[in-house]
Amino acid sequence: MKSLFLLLLLSTSLSFSQTTDYNTKKGFAANGYDVVAYFSNQALEGNNIYKTTYDAVEYKFVSKENLNTFKENPKKFIPQYGGYCAYAIASKAHKVAINPKTFEIKNGKLYLFYNAWGTNTLELWQKENNDTLIEKADKNWELIKFKK
Repeated sequence: MKSLFLLLLLSTSLSFSQTTDYNTKKGFAANGYDVVAYFSNQALEGNNIYKTTYDAVEYKFVSKENLNTFKENPKKFIPQYGGYCAYAIASKAHKVAINPKTFEIKNGKLYLFYNAWGTNTLELWQKENNDTLIEKADKNWELIKFKK
């Protein structure tokens, strides 16, 4: 009876476990752009030859060196807020697609932004107090990161 209860408890907790929702347009984080290259101030599309999976998300890189750098410390390079638009997460708690060429590195973290149809949210982010926006986005992300 005790083992049946433990089995039931374990299966219930597993069914309620949640994983972070990542923006994986084109099947990859950052729309297939090299998340390590961003830290050299470059938005470069990765190559299918150099790819890996971390936290059930695929990443592509431009070189074996960048792939290996990522593997050494993946948490350093993962885009904030699951790779969704940082400004939209901060301002409206909405998950919005990004333009992988529109990014910012701040305090050693990668932030990606929407940039289409005449709206560049990186410009809005930079006009406002982005330290305050980061605080808002961090709080909002905790509320929505598991929602698909």
